[in-house]
Amino acid sequence: MPINYSVIPSPCYVLEERLLCNNLTLLQQVQQQAGCSIILALKGFAMYSTFGIVKSYLSGATASSLNEARLIAEEMGCKAHTYAPAYLDEEFDQLMQYSSHITFNSLSQWNRFKDRVAQHSTQISCGLRINPQYSEVATDMYNPCIAGSRLGITRNQLPDTLPHGIEGLHFHTLCENDSYTLERTLQAVEERFGGLLHQCKWLNMGGGHLITRKGYNPQHLIQLIQRIKNTYNVDVILEPGSAIAWQTGVLRSKVLDIVDSQGIQVALLDVSFAAHMPDCLEMPYKPRILGATDAIAGKPTYRMGGMTCLAGDFMGDYSFDQPLHIGDTIVFDDMIHYTMVKTTTFNGVNLPSIGIWQPDDTFKLVRNFGYESYKDRLS
Repeated sequence: MPINYSVIPSPCYVLEERLLCNNLTLLQQVQQQAGCSIILALKGFAMYSTFGIVKSYLSGATASSLNEARLIAEEMGCKAHTYAPAYLDEEFDQLMQYSSHITFNSLSQWNRFKDRVAQHSTQISCGLRINPQYSEVATDMYNPCIAGSRLGITRNQLPDTLPHGIEGLHFHTLCENDSYTLERTLQAVEERFGGLLHQCKWLNMGGGHLITRKGYNPQHLIQLIQRIKNTYNVDVILEPGSAIAWQTGVLRSKVLDIVDSQGIQVALLDVSFAAHMPDCLEMPYKPRILGATDAIAGKPTYRMGGMTCLAGDFMGDYSFDQPLHIGDTIVFDDMIHYTMVKTTTFNGVNLPSIGIWQPDDTFKLVRNFGYESYKDRLS
């Protein structure tokens, strides 16, 4: 049964639980067949009301900050695999309490904190993030291997023997890529770091593995993982974000006004691309609207306008079968990953509500936001 948008407030992120479980089932199958650990990256999807579901399929979660690590501990009930470009002295003791693994971005960071790790009450497995100087990510903002990147250690900066206390290596150079991109990336990793991999207990292949996208070849991924495991006798960890929530829900919005802007029809919405869908402007990409197409001559065509005062807060153009009217529902597809985790209250604009379309075809409102959510970010 299709979602009944009339029972859902606007604006609202709506996760379909059934679709999330479908993704998690596939990821669990890969995890089991490959003999690896697949963990959720909170930077892509941190809807903690679903963590109970996620935990029943996957091996845990990865954090990029103390706040994410704490959320994993409190809402998923496990310790995090933690990585950040740099750690804060005043947070590090608390971060260790929430972490089973900690990856360091540089040798100087490792040297700064290694004694505190060694003195911690529980054992923490530590690793180094490496930069294989190979990535097929086309957008520089998302490419961690561009010249001057601050992310990871190049091979010439490492000795031939891993520092005492380092048990793993970690690379993250993919972004919504397939297993064949991973295969070429692994060639670069092995060429530069193969000797060090033989000294490791684990290899973290980071995120960006879009395993749940249509056309992805899971069996090829499984073969790659098994070869790495057998060649280097290491445990393999993958930490996708988008793949968990890929195509699992929408952002429901509505038309507030329609204006003629020098011959262009603009539909003003109760959502913002800048505040609620920032990747659309950063990547950039044009999100799909259910029931709409790219502009077609002769059909009712509109530019979608966000509700902030930012001049560039718009997207378009889109054509519809029928003219739009004030109050009409506009549904942006695939809006669960890298949306809720990146929203802002710019202009004091409210954050969209968050809800779940449940398997019994009922809607559950998980959370809504108002003035206090805006005020709490300020002083």
